[in-house]
This record gives sequence, structure tokens and C-alpha cells, in this order.
Amino acid sequence: MKNLILFVVLLLGTYATVAQKRVVNNLTTFDDKRLHFGFSLALNTFDLGIENYPTIGNSPWKGNETLDPNNIDSTSVVRADLAHLVPGFSVAIISSLRLGRYFNLRFLPGISFGERRLVYNVTIHDINSQNYYDGDEYFSIKSTYLDFPLLIKYKSVRINNQRPYLIAGGSYRVDISKTGNADLVRLKRGSFYAEFGVGWDSYLQFFRFSTELKVSLGLNNIIDTPGEGQLQYYGYSFKNLTSDIFTLSFHFE
Repeated sequence: MKNLILFVVLLLGTYATVAQKRVVNNLTTFDDKRLHFGFSLALNTFDLGIENYPTIGNSPWKGNETLDPNNIDSTSVVRADLAHLVPGFSVAIISSLRLGRYFNLRFLPGISFGERRLVYNVTIHDINSQNYYDGDEYFSIKSTYLDFPLLIKYKSVRINNQRPYLIAGGSYRVDISKTGNADLVRLKRGSFYAEFGVGWDSYLQFFRFSTELKVSLGLNNIIDTPGEGQLQYYGYSFKNLTSDIFTLSFHFE
């Protein structure tokens, strides 16, 4: 959130500087078009909003699991957290409908690739590892999302070839990556998001280039039932799990 505030301050400062200069305007009728298209390239990071049970006995975990090197019982505290953010990549197609002088409706279907790495306060033993009894440092969840965001774009008054803007809306994402029934932690395929962000339009000679920072906040619990054959307390340690995504996009329209 601090980075987003800093980005907004920098945008406003740059906008004030640009407003003092006069240059030859490019693409003067670009914003008058009813409908236009483009494409987007982006960097992303997949985050998780994690809420663990106070003890594993408060969860749906049944207990009495065999071959448990951690010797977990109902009073044990099993907690998971995100190790660190891992950079990913996104591509999208832009469809923009003019609603008025300052508003556009934007649909940007695309695909996103990313990874999340979970660490636990107990040793991780995954039956899919080469050796079940070798404790893993973290559990990696790789995701490939089909993205379907629908956004409202509010644009400021254009000054020369520059125009800052705000976006807000929602999206639905479907994880199409292969998720096996025996995964240590399983996530639901579908998830809903509230999205908001800020951006900067630059009107070049032949196209409009935009830089945009967007935050996507997950709205539904995405934790699924634990994997078959795995120690169940890893999956049942989560009371609530939401997906959050931060995206830095470069739009070409």
C-alpha cells in the first residue's frame, strides 16, 4: 500500500511538471473513438491472505494420522505463511469502450503465470517429494490463471501528451494449471477479485503507451480439501485463504 501511495504522489508531481510545458500533441482524436483495442504485457506477484486456526484441533482435522514425523495432536499449532513474493508474468488483450469524455469500460482477458511458496512452523513432508521423510524448506504452488477483468477507467483532463487515470472494477480468474488430488495443499480453481489501481497514459506518435499499477484483492476462500494420501493437517491448518495479486502493466493501444 505504501508503494501505491508513493506511485500516486510521483504521478501527480510529474503531471504538474508536464502541465507547464507545451508540445505538439499526438493522436488528438484517439479518445474520441467509440471502441479501440490493444495488448498488454505485465509483471505480477501472487500473494496470499492467510488466516490459520489457533490449534489444529479447532479445524476439521480428524487426527490419528499414521507415519507422522511431526507427532501432531489436537493441541498442536500448525501455521503457514508465505515465504516471499515470486515474480510472474501476464499478457492480455485490451478492449476499451468509450462511455464519455472521462470514462471508459475496459475488458482485458488474458493469462497470468505465477508461483506462491508456503512455509510452515513444522517440517514439511510431501509424499510427492523424492523422499517422503526429507523435510522440504517450502511448498511451491504454481498457478496459471485465465483472467477476466472488467474495469471502469476514469481519466483526468489531458495535458499535452500525458494523462493520469484511475481504474476500479472486478475480475474472475480460473486456475487452469494441473492440480493433482494428491497435492499437499489444494486450491479451488475459481476466484473473484476486487481491483483498483492508478496509471499514466502517454500519447506517442503512432500509439498510446500506458503504465499501470493494479491491486487485485481476493474475495472468496480458495482453500480446498487436503490432498489424498498427504498428512491432512497441512491443508486443514487454513481457516481462510484468499488470493491477492499485484500487477505492473504496460499497455499498447
